[in-house]
Amino acid sequence: MGRSCLLTRSDVFRLIADGGKIVIKDDAVLRLDGWLEKHPGGRLAILHMVGRDATDELNISHSADTLKGMNRFRIGTLTGEWSNFVPPIQGGIFSLREHENDPKAKVPDKVFNSESEKPVQGGALEVAAPPWTEKAFPPILLSSEKILSPDEYFAQACQDDINASVQAYPSLDAATQGAIAKKYQELHERIKREGLYDCDYSRYGIEMLRYGALFAGFVYFLRAGWYGTSATFLGLFWQQIMFSAHDAGHRGITHNFVIDTLIGIFIGDFCCGLSIGWWKSSHNVHHLVTNQPEHDPDIQNIPLFATSPEFLKSLTSSYYNGFVFVYDAIADFTLRFQSYTYYPIMAAARFNLYFLSWAHLLKPSAPNMGRAFWTRPTEILAIFGYFFWFGYVVNTLCIPTWQDRVLFILVSHFATMPLHIQITLSHWGMPTCVLPGECFAQHQLRTTMDVDCPAWLDFVHGGLQFQAVHHLFPRMPRHNLRMTQPLVREFCKETGIKYSILGFKDGNVKVLSRLEEITKQAVLMAKCQAHMAATGESGLH
Repeated sequence: MGRSCLLTRSDVFRLIADGGKIVIKDDAVLRLDGWLEKHPGGRLAILHMVGRDATDELNISHSADTLKGMNRFRIGTLTGEWSNFVPPIQGGIFSLREHENDPKAKVPDKVFNSESEKPVQGGALEVAAPPWTEKAFPPILLSSEKILSPDEYFAQACQDDINASVQAYPSLDAATQGAIAKKYQELHERIKREGLYDCDYSRYGIEMLRYGALFAGFVYFLRAGWYGTSATFLGLFWQQIMFSAHDAGHRGITHNFVIDTLIGIFIGDFCCGLSIGWWKSSHNVHHLVTNQPEHDPDIQNIPLFATSPEFLKSLTSSYYNGFVFVYDAIADFTLRFQSYTYYPIMAAARFNLYFLSWAHLLKPSAPNMGRAFWTRPTEILAIFGYFFWFGYVVNTLCIPTWQDRVLFILVSHFATMPLHIQITLSHWGMPTCVLPGECFAQHQLRTTMDVDCPAWLDFVHGGLQFQAVHHLFPRMPRHNLRMTQPLVREFCKETGIKYSILGFKDGNVKVLSRLEEITKQAVLMAKCQAHMAATGESGLH
Protein backbone atom coordinates (compact mmCIF):
# COMPACT_ATOMS: atom_id res chain seq x y z
CA MET A 1 0.00 0.00 0.00
CA GLY A 2 1.74 3.19 -1.21
CA ARG A 3 1.66 6.63 0.37
CA SER A 4 -0.31 8.01 -2.59
CA CYS A 5 -2.91 5.26 -2.40
CA LEU A 6 -6.50 6.52 -2.23
CA LEU A 7 -8.39 5.10 0.74
CA THR A 8 -12.10 5.21 1.46
CA ARG A 9 -13.80 5.18 4.84
CA SER A 10 -14.50 1.48 4.37
CA ASP A 11 -10.80 0.83 3.67
CA VAL A 12 -9.92 2.55 6.92
CA PHE A 13 -12.50 0.45 8.73
CA ARG A 14 -11.02 -2.76 7.34
CA LEU A 15 -7.52 -1.71 8.44
CA ILE A 16 -8.73 -1.03 11.97
CA ALA A 17 -10.70 -4.29 12.01
CA ASP A 18 -7.42 -6.06 11.17
CA GLY A 19 -5.79 -4.46 14.21
CA GLY A 20 -4.26 -1.41 12.55
CA LYS A 21 -3.74 1.75 14.58
CA ILE A 22 -5.06 4.12 11.93
CA VAL A 23 -5.23 7.88 12.56
CA ILE A 24 -6.31 10.65 10.18
CA LYS A 25 -4.35 13.90 9.86
CA ASP A 26 -5.68 16.40 7.33
CA ASP A 27 -6.28 14.09 4.34
CA ALA A 28 -3.44 11.69 5.21
CA VAL A 29 -4.07 8.21 6.58
CA LEU A 30 -1.38 7.31 9.14
CA ARG A 31 -0.63 3.81 10.36
CA LEU A 32 1.01 4.03 13.77
CA ASP A 33 1.28 0.35 14.74
CA GLY A 34 5.08 0.38 14.77
CA TRP A 35 5.20 3.61 16.78
CA LEU A 36 2.66 2.60 19.42
CA GLU A 37 5.12 1.24 21.98
CA LYS A 38 7.79 3.81 21.14
CA HIS A 39 5.67 6.92 21.48
CA PRO A 40 7.25 9.10 24.21
CA GLY A 41 3.81 10.38 25.14
CA GLY A 42 2.53 6.88 25.85
CA ARG A 43 0.55 4.35 23.82
CA LEU A 44 -2.85 5.50 25.12
CA ALA A 45 -2.44 8.89 23.44
CA ILE A 46 -2.43 7.03 20.11
CA LEU A 47 -5.14 4.51 20.96
CA HIS A 48 -7.64 7.26 21.80
CA MET A 49 -7.15 8.73 18.31
CA VAL A 50 -7.63 5.51 16.30
CA GLY A 51 -10.30 6.00 13.64
CA ARG A 52 -10.50 9.73 14.27
CA ASP A 53 -9.43 12.87 12.48
CA ALA A 54 -6.75 13.89 14.98
CA THR A 55 -5.45 16.88 13.03
CA ASP A 56 -6.00 19.37 15.85
CA GLU A 57 -4.74 17.05 18.57
CA LEU A 58 -1.55 16.27 16.63
CA ASN A 59 -0.86 19.88 15.61
CA ILE A 60 -1.08 21.32 19.10
CA SER A 61 0.89 18.50 20.74
CA HIS A 62 3.91 18.25 18.43
CA SER A 63 6.60 20.48 16.99
CA ALA A 64 6.82 21.29 13.27
CA ASP A 65 9.75 18.86 12.85
CA THR A 66 7.83 16.03 14.53
CA LEU A 67 4.76 16.69 12.39
CA LYS A 68 6.92 16.60 9.28
CA GLY A 69 8.40 13.28 10.42
CA MET A 70 4.93 11.75 10.65
CA ASN A 71 4.92 11.49 6.87
CA ARG A 72 6.86 8.25 7.19
CA PHE A 73 3.75 6.65 8.70
CA ARG A 74 1.52 7.72 5.82
CA ILE A 75 -0.08 4.82 3.96
CA GLY A 76 -2.47 6.73 1.75
CA THR A 77 -4.75 9.68 1.11
CA LEU A 78 -8.33 9.85 2.28
CA THR A 79 -11.15 10.25 -0.22
CA GLY A 80 -14.46 11.90 0.61
CA GLU A 81 -15.72 13.60 3.75
CA TRP A 82 -14.60 12.03 6.99
CA SER A 83 -16.83 11.19 9.96
CA ASN A 84 -15.04 9.91 13.04
CA PHE A 85 -15.27 6.34 14.23
CA VAL A 86 -15.39 5.61 17.94
CA PRO A 87 -11.90 4.31 18.82
CA PRO A 88 -11.83 0.66 19.94
CA ILE A 89 -10.42 1.68 23.33
CA GLN A 90 -13.54 3.81 23.84
CA GLY A 91 -15.93 1.04 22.90
CA GLY A 92 -16.04 1.21 19.10
CA ILE A 93 -16.56 -2.24 17.59
CA PHE A 94 -14.91 -3.12 14.30
CA SER A 95 -16.03 -6.53 13.06
CA LEU A 96 -16.38 -7.88 9.54
CA ARG A 97 -19.40 -10.17 9.70
CA GLU A 98 -19.58 -11.43 6.15
CA HIS A 99 -17.13 -11.91 3.29
CA GLU A 100 -14.30 -11.16 5.68
CA ASN A 101 -12.00 -13.35 3.61
CA ASP A 102 -13.11 -11.83 0.33
CA PRO A 103 -11.15 -8.62 -0.44
CA LYS A 104 -13.57 -7.80 -3.28
CA ALA A 105 -16.64 -7.85 -1.09
CA LYS A 106 -18.59 -4.62 -1.16
CA VAL A 107 -18.37 -2.70 2.11
CA PRO A 108 -20.79 0.21 2.63
CA ASP A 109 -19.16 3.63 2.75
CA LYS A 110 -21.46 4.62 5.57
CA VAL A 111 -20.68 2.97 8.89
CA PHE A 112 -22.89 3.61 11.89
CA ASN A 113 -21.35 4.06 15.30
CA SER A 114 -24.20 5.18 17.52
CA GLU A 115 -27.75 4.28 18.42
CA SER A 116 -28.96 7.50 16.85
CA GLU A 117 -28.38 5.87 13.47
CA LYS A 118 -29.73 2.63 12.08
CA PRO A 119 -27.17 -0.19 12.18
CA VAL A 120 -26.16 -1.86 8.95
CA GLN A 121 -28.23 -4.98 8.41
CA GLY A 122 -27.22 -7.91 6.21
CA GLY A 123 -24.16 -6.20 4.77
CA ALA A 124 -20.52 -7.13 4.86
CA LEU A 125 -19.91 -4.68 7.66
CA GLU A 126 -21.52 -4.22 11.05
CA VAL A 127 -20.65 -1.76 13.79
CA ALA A 128 -22.25 -2.01 17.20
CA ALA A 129 -22.92 0.99 19.38
CA PRO A 130 -20.10 1.77 21.84
CA PRO A 131 -20.83 1.00 25.51
CA TRP A 132 -21.04 4.62 26.57
CA THR A 133 -23.72 5.36 23.98
CA GLU A 134 -26.24 3.33 25.91
CA LYS A 135 -25.48 5.29 29.07
CA ALA A 136 -25.27 8.67 27.36
CA PHE A 137 -28.53 8.32 25.44
CA PRO A 138 -30.74 5.93 27.43
CA PRO A 139 -33.87 4.97 25.47
CA ILE A 140 -36.29 5.96 28.22
CA LEU A 141 -38.80 8.76 28.57
CA LEU A 142 -39.72 9.66 32.10
CA SER A 143 -42.84 11.40 33.33
CA SER A 144 -43.54 12.83 36.75
CA GLU A 145 -45.85 9.90 37.49
CA LYS A 146 -43.47 7.12 36.50
CA ILE A 147 -41.70 5.18 39.23
CA LEU A 148 -37.97 5.05 38.53
CA SER A 149 -35.80 2.03 39.08
CA PRO A 150 -32.19 2.62 40.22
CA ASP A 151 -30.97 1.96 36.67
CA GLU A 152 -33.46 4.43 35.24
CA TYR A 153 -32.53 7.02 37.83
CA PHE A 154 -28.86 6.58 36.97
CA ALA A 155 -29.64 6.92 33.25
CA GLN A 156 -31.68 10.06 33.86
CA ALA A 157 -28.87 11.64 35.90
CA CYS A 158 -26.45 11.05 32.99
CA GLN A 159 -29.03 12.37 30.52
CA ASP A 160 -29.50 15.53 32.58
CA ASP A 161 -25.77 16.24 32.30
CA ILE A 162 -25.94 15.80 28.54
CA ASN A 163 -29.03 17.98 28.18
CA ALA A 164 -27.37 20.80 30.11
CA SER A 165 -24.31 20.73 27.82
CA VAL A 166 -26.34 20.45 24.60
CA GLN A 167 -28.39 23.49 25.58
CA ALA A 168 -25.40 25.60 26.64
CA TYR A 169 -23.03 24.96 23.73
CA PRO A 170 -23.15 25.16 19.90
CA SER A 171 -24.90 22.51 17.84
CA LEU A 172 -23.17 19.17 17.32
CA ASP A 173 -24.01 19.00 13.62
CA ALA A 174 -21.04 18.46 11.31
CA ALA A 175 -21.23 21.90 9.68
CA THR A 176 -21.16 23.80 12.99
CA GLN A 177 -18.39 21.70 14.50
CA GLY A 178 -16.39 21.88 11.27
CA ALA A 179 -16.62 25.67 11.26
CA ILE A 180 -15.43 25.80 14.89
CA ALA A 181 -12.51 23.51 14.06
CA LYS A 182 -11.53 25.71 11.14
CA LYS A 183 -11.56 28.88 13.28
CA TYR A 184 -9.52 27.07 15.92
CA GLN A 185 -6.91 26.15 13.32
CA GLU A 186 -6.81 29.79 12.18
CA LEU A 187 -6.31 30.88 15.79
CA HIS A 188 -3.48 28.38 16.16
CA GLU A 189 -1.73 29.78 13.10
CA ARG A 190 -2.17 33.33 14.42
CA ILE A 191 -0.62 32.36 17.74
CA LYS A 192 2.39 30.87 15.98
CA ARG A 193 2.79 34.02 13.84
CA GLU A 194 2.66 36.25 16.90
CA GLY A 195 5.45 34.28 18.58
CA LEU A 196 3.40 33.09 21.54
CA TYR A 197 5.12 29.70 21.39
CA ASP A 198 8.48 31.41 21.95
CA CYS A 199 9.82 31.12 25.48
CA ASP A 200 11.05 34.25 27.28
CA TYR A 201 13.87 32.75 29.33
CA SER A 202 14.19 35.88 31.45
CA ARG A 203 10.91 34.88 33.07
CA TYR A 204 12.57 31.68 34.26
CA GLY A 205 15.36 33.81 35.73
CA ILE A 206 12.77 35.40 38.01
CA GLU A 207 11.32 31.96 38.74
CA MET A 208 14.73 30.63 39.77
CA LEU A 209 15.23 33.51 42.20
CA ARG A 210 11.95 32.59 43.88
CA TYR A 211 12.82 28.89 43.95
CA GLY A 212 16.24 29.73 45.38
CA ALA A 213 14.75 31.93 48.11
CA LEU A 214 12.33 29.20 49.19
CA PHE A 215 15.04 26.56 49.21
CA ALA A 216 17.36 28.85 51.17
CA GLY A 217 14.59 29.38 53.75
CA PHE A 218 14.20 25.61 54.05
CA VAL A 219 17.96 25.14 54.66
CA TYR A 220 18.29 28.10 57.05
CA PHE A 221 15.43 27.09 59.34
CA LEU A 222 16.48 23.43 59.18
CA ARG A 223 19.92 24.36 60.51
CA ALA A 224 18.29 26.60 63.13
CA GLY A 225 16.15 23.71 64.37
CA TRP A 226 12.85 25.30 63.36
CA TYR A 227 11.65 22.14 61.71
CA GLY A 228 8.02 23.09 61.10
CA THR A 229 9.01 26.39 59.48
CA SER A 230 11.71 24.67 57.43
CA ALA A 231 9.22 22.07 56.23
CA THR A 232 6.79 24.81 55.17
CA PHE A 233 9.47 26.45 53.02
CA LEU A 234 10.35 23.08 51.46
CA GLY A 235 6.70 22.36 50.67
CA LEU A 236 6.30 25.77 49.04
CA PHE A 237 9.51 25.12 47.08
CA TRP A 238 8.03 21.84 45.78
CA GLN A 239 4.76 23.54 44.94
CA GLN A 240 6.41 26.36 42.99
CA ILE A 241 9.10 24.41 41.15
CA MET A 242 6.60 21.81 39.90
CA PHE A 243 5.08 24.52 37.70
CA SER A 244 8.32 24.44 35.69
CA ALA A 245 8.22 20.63 35.61
CA HIS A 246 4.76 21.00 34.06
CA ASP A 247 6.24 23.24 31.36
CA ALA A 248 9.05 20.77 30.70
CA GLY A 249 6.60 17.86 30.50
CA HIS A 250 4.81 19.70 27.69
CA ARG A 251 8.12 20.62 26.02
CA GLY A 252 7.20 24.25 26.60
CA ILE A 253 10.62 25.48 27.70
CA THR A 254 13.14 24.66 24.95
CA HIS A 255 10.74 22.63 22.72
CA ASN A 256 13.53 20.05 22.56
CA PHE A 257 12.47 16.60 23.78
CA VAL A 258 15.81 15.61 25.33
CA ILE A 259 16.53 18.91 27.06
CA ASP A 260 13.00 19.42 28.39
CA THR A 261 12.85 15.80 29.54
CA LEU A 262 16.11 16.19 31.48
CA ILE A 263 14.78 19.41 33.04
CA GLY A 264 11.57 17.59 33.98
CA ILE A 265 13.49 14.65 35.49
CA PHE A 266 15.71 16.96 37.55
CA ILE A 267 12.76 18.92 38.91
CA GLY A 268 10.11 16.24 39.16
CA ASP A 269 12.14 13.15 40.07
CA PHE A 270 15.24 14.48 41.84
CA CYS A 271 13.88 17.62 43.53
CA CYS A 272 10.34 16.37 44.23
CA GLY A 273 10.45 12.56 44.12
CA LEU A 274 7.70 12.29 41.50
CA SER A 275 8.03 10.55 38.12
CA ILE A 276 7.78 12.99 35.24
CA GLY A 277 7.24 9.94 33.00
CA TRP A 278 4.18 8.91 35.00
CA TRP A 279 2.90 12.46 34.91
CA LYS A 280 3.32 12.68 31.13
CA SER A 281 1.62 9.33 30.45
CA SER A 282 -1.32 10.36 32.62
CA HIS A 283 -1.43 13.99 31.60
CA ASN A 284 -1.31 13.34 27.85
CA VAL A 285 -4.40 11.17 28.13
CA HIS A 286 -6.08 13.78 30.31
CA HIS A 287 -5.53 16.40 27.60
CA LEU A 288 -7.12 14.21 24.91
CA VAL A 289 -10.15 12.82 26.76
CA THR A 290 -10.64 15.55 29.34
CA ASN A 291 -13.24 14.78 32.00
CA GLN A 292 -14.42 11.54 30.37
CA PRO A 293 -15.12 9.23 33.33
CA GLU A 294 -14.03 5.98 31.69
CA HIS A 295 -10.83 7.39 30.21
CA ASP A 296 -9.49 10.43 32.08
CA PRO A 297 -7.35 9.28 35.05
CA ASP A 298 -7.53 12.73 36.64
CA ILE A 299 -11.16 12.20 37.65
CA GLN A 300 -11.01 8.47 38.44
CA ASN A 301 -10.90 8.78 42.21
CA ILE A 302 -13.49 6.30 43.48
CA PRO A 303 -14.03 5.53 46.35
CA LEU A 304 -12.79 8.91 47.63
CA PHE A 305 -14.42 11.25 45.11
CA ALA A 306 -16.97 11.14 42.31
CA THR A 307 -17.52 14.13 40.01
CA SER A 308 -19.93 12.42 37.61
CA PRO A 309 -23.09 10.34 38.06
CA GLU A 310 -21.37 7.69 35.89
CA PHE A 311 -19.28 6.74 38.90
CA LEU A 312 -22.43 5.70 40.76
CA LYS A 313 -22.24 2.41 38.91
CA SER A 314 -19.12 0.29 38.54
CA LEU A 315 -16.94 1.76 35.81
CA THR A 316 -14.14 0.19 33.76
CA SER A 317 -11.06 2.36 33.25
CA SER A 318 -9.26 2.29 29.91
CA TYR A 319 -6.29 4.09 31.48
CA TYR A 320 -5.78 1.45 34.16
CA ASN A 321 -5.95 -1.45 31.67
CA GLY A 322 -9.55 -2.41 32.31
CA PHE A 323 -9.46 -1.99 36.08
CA VAL A 324 -13.01 -1.78 37.43
CA PHE A 325 -13.78 1.04 39.84
CA VAL A 326 -16.46 -0.69 41.86
CA TYR A 327 -19.23 1.36 43.39
CA ASP A 328 -19.61 -0.65 46.58
CA ALA A 329 -20.55 -0.08 50.22
CA ILE A 330 -17.23 1.68 50.88
CA ALA A 331 -17.76 4.14 48.02
CA ASP A 332 -21.38 4.63 49.07
CA PHE A 333 -20.16 5.61 52.54
CA THR A 334 -17.17 7.82 51.59
CA LEU A 335 -19.02 9.78 48.91
CA ARG A 336 -21.51 10.99 51.49
CA PHE A 337 -18.73 13.12 52.97
CA GLN A 338 -16.70 14.00 49.87
CA SER A 339 -17.35 17.72 50.07
CA TYR A 340 -15.96 17.63 53.64
CA THR A 341 -12.98 15.37 52.92
CA TYR A 342 -11.95 17.31 49.81
CA TYR A 343 -9.47 19.65 51.51
CA PRO A 344 -7.98 17.11 53.97
CA ILE A 345 -7.38 14.63 51.15
CA MET A 346 -5.89 17.34 48.93
CA ALA A 347 -3.48 18.08 51.77
CA ALA A 348 -2.27 14.46 51.80
CA ALA A 349 -2.47 13.88 48.03
CA ARG A 350 1.30 14.02 47.56
CA PHE A 351 1.73 10.65 49.29
CA ASN A 352 -0.47 9.03 46.64
CA LEU A 353 1.70 10.53 43.90
CA TYR A 354 4.69 8.59 45.20
CA PHE A 355 2.75 5.36 44.78
CA LEU A 356 1.58 6.25 41.26
CA SER A 357 5.12 7.23 40.26
CA TRP A 358 6.65 3.93 41.34
CA ALA A 359 3.75 1.93 39.89
CA HIS A 360 4.53 3.53 36.54
CA LEU A 361 8.30 3.09 36.68
CA LEU A 362 8.20 -0.53 37.83
CA LYS A 363 5.30 -1.91 35.82
CA PRO A 364 6.44 -5.06 33.98
CA SER A 365 4.74 -4.22 30.69
CA ALA A 366 6.53 -0.88 30.25
CA PRO A 367 6.98 0.14 26.58
CA ASN A 368 10.48 0.38 25.15
CA MET A 369 10.00 4.08 24.33
CA GLY A 370 12.20 3.81 21.20
CA ARG A 371 14.99 6.36 21.28
CA ALA A 372 13.69 7.58 24.65
CA PHE A 373 14.62 4.25 26.29
CA TRP A 374 17.00 6.12 28.61
CA THR A 375 14.26 8.07 30.38
CA ARG A 376 13.03 5.28 32.66
CA PRO A 377 16.40 4.28 34.19
CA THR A 378 17.32 7.96 34.49
CA GLU A 379 14.11 8.63 36.38
CA ILE A 380 14.68 5.72 38.77
CA LEU A 381 18.20 6.95 39.48
CA ALA A 382 16.92 10.51 40.06
CA ILE A 383 14.18 9.38 42.44
CA PHE A 384 16.72 7.36 44.44
CA GLY A 385 18.68 10.62 44.62
CA TYR A 386 15.59 12.36 46.00
CA PHE A 387 15.07 9.79 48.74
CA PHE A 388 18.76 10.00 49.59
CA TRP A 389 18.81 13.77 50.14
CA PHE A 390 15.29 14.08 51.58
CA GLY A 391 14.95 10.77 53.39
CA TYR A 392 18.52 10.25 54.62
CA VAL A 393 20.39 13.57 54.66
CA VAL A 394 17.50 15.78 55.82
CA ASN A 395 15.31 13.46 57.91
CA THR A 396 17.98 11.16 59.33
CA LEU A 397 21.14 13.27 59.62
CA CYS A 398 19.70 16.74 60.22
CA ILE A 399 16.62 16.05 62.37
CA PRO A 400 17.42 14.39 65.73
CA THR A 401 14.13 12.88 66.94
CA TRP A 402 11.47 10.73 65.29
CA GLN A 403 8.76 13.12 66.48
CA ASP A 404 10.39 16.01 64.63
CA ARG A 405 10.90 13.80 61.58
CA VAL A 406 7.22 12.93 61.44
CA LEU A 407 6.34 16.62 61.88
CA PHE A 408 8.74 17.61 59.11
CA ILE A 409 7.41 15.04 56.65
CA LEU A 410 3.75 15.87 57.31
CA VAL A 411 4.15 19.65 57.22
CA SER A 412 6.29 19.65 54.08
CA HIS A 413 3.81 17.44 52.25
CA PHE A 414 0.71 19.24 53.51
CA ALA A 415 2.19 22.58 52.38
CA THR A 416 1.79 21.45 48.75
CA MET A 417 -2.01 21.36 49.14
CA PRO A 418 -2.62 24.56 47.08
CA LEU A 419 -1.10 22.85 44.04
CA HIS A 420 -3.48 19.90 44.28
CA ILE A 421 -6.46 22.20 44.73
CA GLN A 422 -5.33 24.22 41.73
CA ILE A 423 -5.09 21.07 39.57
CA THR A 424 -8.63 19.91 40.41
CA LEU A 425 -10.23 23.35 40.40
CA SER A 426 -10.41 23.76 36.63
CA HIS A 427 -12.07 20.41 35.88
CA TRP A 428 -13.98 18.91 38.79
CA GLY A 429 -16.83 21.38 38.54
CA MET A 430 -17.18 21.06 34.76
CA PRO A 431 -19.31 18.69 32.62
CA THR A 432 -18.20 15.06 32.34
CA CYS A 433 -20.52 13.77 29.62
CA VAL A 434 -19.40 12.77 26.12
CA LEU A 435 -20.99 14.56 23.17
CA PRO A 436 -20.54 12.59 19.92
CA GLY A 437 -19.35 14.74 17.03
CA GLU A 438 -17.92 17.47 19.26
CA CYS A 439 -14.71 18.98 17.91
CA PHE A 440 -11.53 19.17 19.97
CA ALA A 441 -11.71 22.91 20.74
CA GLN A 442 -15.31 22.87 21.97
CA HIS A 443 -14.69 19.78 24.09
CA GLN A 444 -11.72 21.41 25.82
CA LEU A 445 -13.59 24.64 26.52
CA ARG A 446 -16.68 22.76 27.73
CA THR A 447 -14.75 20.64 30.23
CA THR A 448 -12.19 23.18 31.43
CA MET A 449 -12.46 26.38 33.45
CA ASP A 450 -10.07 29.30 33.92
CA VAL A 451 -9.51 30.91 37.30
CA ASP A 452 -9.49 34.69 37.41
CA CYS A 453 -6.80 36.52 39.36
CA PRO A 454 -4.76 39.74 39.05
CA ALA A 455 -1.51 39.52 37.12
CA TRP A 456 0.64 40.05 40.20
CA LEU A 457 -0.77 36.80 41.65
CA ASP A 458 0.13 34.67 38.63
CA PHE A 459 3.17 33.26 40.42
CA VAL A 460 0.92 31.75 43.11
CA HIS A 461 -1.16 29.86 40.53
CA GLY A 462 1.84 29.10 38.32
CA GLY A 463 -0.05 29.66 35.09
CA LEU A 464 -2.39 26.76 35.85
CA GLN A 465 -5.21 29.24 36.38
CA PHE A 466 -5.32 29.56 32.57
CA GLN A 467 -6.32 25.91 32.13
CA ALA A 468 -8.78 26.53 29.29
CA VAL A 469 -6.11 28.40 27.32
CA HIS A 470 -3.53 25.78 28.23
CA HIS A 471 -5.75 22.91 27.07
CA LEU A 472 -6.16 24.58 23.69
CA PHE A 473 -2.40 25.16 23.34
CA PRO A 474 -0.59 22.81 25.76
CA ARG A 475 2.95 23.42 24.44
CA MET A 476 2.71 27.17 24.97
CA PRO A 477 5.08 28.52 27.68
CA ARG A 478 2.89 29.34 30.65
CA HIS A 479 4.20 32.91 30.87
CA ASN A 480 2.44 33.60 27.54
CA LEU A 481 -0.95 32.22 28.58
CA ARG A 482 -2.21 35.53 29.98
CA MET A 483 -1.38 37.25 26.67
CA THR A 484 -3.26 34.53 24.81
CA GLN A 485 -6.39 34.69 26.95
CA PRO A 486 -7.95 37.66 25.07
CA LEU A 487 -7.52 35.77 21.79
CA VAL A 488 -9.34 32.77 23.23
CA ARG A 489 -12.14 35.02 24.53
CA GLU A 490 -12.48 36.46 21.03
CA PHE A 491 -12.57 32.95 19.56
CA CYS A 492 -15.31 31.94 21.99
CA LYS A 493 -17.36 35.01 21.15
CA GLU A 494 -17.10 34.28 17.42
CA THR A 495 -18.03 30.61 17.73
CA GLY A 496 -20.64 30.91 20.47
CA ILE A 497 -18.75 28.61 22.84
CA LYS A 498 -19.19 29.42 26.49
CA TYR A 499 -15.93 30.57 28.09
CA SER A 500 -15.94 29.56 31.75
CA ILE A 501 -13.96 31.66 34.21
CA LEU A 502 -14.44 32.18 37.96
CA GLY A 503 -12.44 33.67 40.80
CA PHE A 504 -10.51 31.32 43.07
CA LYS A 505 -13.17 31.46 45.80
CA ASP A 506 -16.09 30.94 43.42
CA GLY A 507 -14.18 28.15 41.70
CA ASN A 508 -13.84 26.34 45.02
CA VAL A 509 -17.55 26.83 45.66
CA LYS A 510 -18.35 25.33 42.25
CA VAL A 511 -16.23 22.23 42.90
CA LEU A 512 -17.76 21.72 46.35
CA SER A 513 -21.24 22.20 44.89
CA ARG A 514 -20.54 19.55 42.27
CA LEU A 515 -19.35 17.14 44.95
CA GLU A 516 -22.46 17.83 47.01
CA GLU A 517 -24.67 17.30 43.96
CA ILE A 518 -23.16 13.86 43.28
CA THR A 519 -23.45 13.03 47.00
CA LYS A 520 -27.19 13.77 46.90
CA GLN A 521 -27.57 11.53 43.85
CA ALA A 522 -25.64 8.74 45.59
CA VAL A 523 -27.77 9.01 48.74
CA LEU A 524 -30.98 9.00 46.72
CA MET A 525 -29.91 5.91 44.78
CA ALA A 526 -28.97 4.14 48.01
CA LYS A 527 -32.42 4.89 49.47
CA CYS A 528 -34.00 3.69 46.26
CA GLN A 529 -32.09 0.40 46.35
CA ALA A 530 -32.94 -0.15 50.02
CA HIS A 531 -36.62 0.55 49.38
CA MET A 532 -36.70 -1.82 46.39
CA ALA A 533 -35.06 -4.56 48.44
CA ALA A 534 -37.80 -4.18 51.06
CA THR A 535 -40.87 -3.57 48.88
CA GLY A 536 -40.00 -4.34 45.27
CA GLU A 537 -40.68 -0.72 44.30
CA SER A 538 -38.16 2.06 43.93
CA GLY A 539 -40.03 4.75 45.83
CA LEU A 540 -38.85 7.37 43.33
CA HIS A 541 -41.38 9.34 41.35
